[in-house]
Amino acid sequence: MLSTMAIVLLALLLFPFADAQWQVCGNTGKYTAASTYQANLGQLSASLPKKASSNTTLFATDTAGAVPDMVYALALCRGDINASDCQDCVTTGFQDAQQLCAFSKEATVFYDSCLLSFSNGNFLSTTTNGGNMALLLMNSQNFTESADFIRLFLFTLLNDTAESAVNSSRRFMTARMDISSMPTMYCAVQCTPDLTADECAACLQDFPELTLQYLDGRRGGRVLRVRCNMRYEIYPFYQGDPTLRIISLAPSVPAIGNTTPGTNVTVYPQPPLPPPAAPPAAIIPSVPAQEQRGPKSKLWIIGIAIPLLAILLCSTFTFLWMRRRKKGMLSSQNRAGANRIEENALVWRIEEKSSEFTLFDLSELLEATENFAEENRLGQGGFGPVYKGQLSDGQEIAVKRLASHSGQGFTEFRNEVELIAKLQHTNLVRLLGCCIQGEEKILVYEYLPNKSLDFFIFDESQSSLLNWYKRRAIIEGVAQGLLYLHKHSRLRVVHRDLKASNILLDQDMNPKISDFGLARIFSSNDTEGSTKRVVGTYGYMSPEYASEGIYSVKSDVFSFGVLLLEILSAKRNSGFHRYGEFLNLLGYTWHLWEEGRWLDLVEASISKEMHEAEARRYINIALMCVQENADDRPTMSDVVAALNSESVVLPEPKHPAYFNLRVSKSVESAIVVETCSLNDVTITQDPQGR
Repeated sequence: MLSTMAIVLLALLLFPFADAQWQVCGNTGKYTAASTYQANLGQLSASLPKKASSNTTLFATDTAGAVPDMVYALALCRGDINASDCQDCVTTGFQDAQQLCAFSKEATVFYDSCLLSFSNGNFLSTTTNGGNMALLLMNSQNFTESADFIRLFLFTLLNDTAESAVNSSRRFMTARMDISSMPTMYCAVQCTPDLTADECAACLQDFPELTLQYLDGRRGGRVLRVRCNMRYEIYPFYQGDPTLRIISLAPSVPAIGNTTPGTNVTVYPQPPLPPPAAPPAAIIPSVPAQEQRGPKSKLWIIGIAIPLLAILLCSTFTFLWMRRRKKGMLSSQNRAGANRIEENALVWRIEEKSSEFTLFDLSELLEATENFAEENRLGQGGFGPVYKGQLSDGQEIAVKRLASHSGQGFTEFRNEVELIAKLQHTNLVRLLGCCIQGEEKILVYEYLPNKSLDFFIFDESQSSLLNWYKRRAIIEGVAQGLLYLHKHSRLRVVHRDLKASNILLDQDMNPKISDFGLARIFSSNDTEGSTKRVVGTYGYMSPEYASEGIYSVKSDVFSFGVLLLEILSAKRNSGFHRYGEFLNLLGYTWHLWEEGRWLDLVEASISKEMHEAEARRYINIALMCVQENADDRPTMSDVVAALNSESVVLPEPKHPAYFNLRVSKSVESAIVVETCSLNDVTITQDPQGR
């Protein structure tokens, strides 16, 4: 992989770049002046800077126009800058890109504090970098210290900062390493926040190796990609104090256990040195006793001892480093072996099932999807891409192919195969079979022609196709599907990732719940579970799950309440949207509820079809579902009863979770959380930015 990349990197380093920005111009074609493509690009240049700067993660994606003149764009600002600087930087990016890459339909521009990328190809549909493209920038000056020490310290700095960035909710981390008798080193690592932790790690995996290979000994350098980047310097180039502080102590500093105050402090004390071996007698000169006690004798001993100590220290560091890498390689091999055993066991269990569930051959699915042709691609999720296919008997199918870097992986693949194959309900998507062959892990579903619910309710041009009667049928269908999972199926199932993009619609616009990769099964006596690995989608997660990892059927009830409000309002609960002084839909809904303005929440296209009392009733049900305390929420049995009968008396809801996230009126350029519940934790984002 690196050998292929090296050619690109070395070539890029020869290009004369302008001050403060570095551009990569694509080769996907040219547009002409005053063309539709240029107009679409101009539209994005007006909207994307504001969109990125108004988001707390300083990240945004957007599109403009229609194929073949559609423009796809992505902007990411460094996590420590303010919103105003972010907007200015992205605005400048559009101006520079159109000058430096004149009339090119594809361009990427990197700055110290932001990056901008646009293209006529849909690079937003994948969370991986195209090919092996990476841009390396290096300081012209070298460290004067020992090269072995520099490599070790630099590897530690980059590796620890990258690991912390991967595990942070914003996928951004700054760090500082204090090294005795050497310049302090500063580092920043960032991924686009729509990546999962595994996707971010995959993007960054080459960075330490690239740095040691191409930036070896340099006093500063950067590795730049569209989806991730890294920079280190010997001066503080980012704003504010570092989030991570790494202290590496030299052998002569007896300060083990004394740390500099800071967040997530990691201390690297002096490693224990092995006892020095006695030098061979032949190289020790014979010295008279009186000389041995003199000043010259002491200088001679010091002159021998210092090089020996340095050699031993280098050997120890090298040994520890190599052992750590070897241990990681062995661990990966062990995991791979365990996965193969699990895969074989899963195949055996599938072959024992009824004939209704098919174990497909890879060649059959390759033929059905025309070798996973791009024109058959239906979309992209956290699991991997989904393709439309047609079997030899004419049956249309949806083929979900596990990406090698997927945040779900084999565990969730197995979970979905073994779980959904046992579930049968009109409001659950039907899994026809799967394929486990070599590295390929593929799920095969019934094909649903009307895509997912989010395609309709969050698109102004499509939302009018869903009148109130169809939306009400969708709400009731989703509720029935959840009730089946929670109560009436052979298993008690908690979905854990209910959201608009996981509600698929058939040819009659009937809803079907999909994506059971994160679902959990309960015994009849259990009511809740807990996990240290909190996974789900920001905006739909219940507060107890987001902050404590506690999940139950009431977690799905919370997600259903959010979904109900989104269907009524055609607005997302979270993302790049703000509702007056509120940061989310829940707070805005509660504000309208308290003022008795129920119809103000309902989308204009369906408000005329609803009575005020009906709007009040549905909002009441939704607010009951999103109560902060799980015990205050109804069960899905209660929800279905309330939806189907107007005679059911509904209690007054308490305030919802997350309702008091507000925008400070005193600060115009940045979003400030004035007060919030204890559960305002962002865990992960929908791969499509939802």
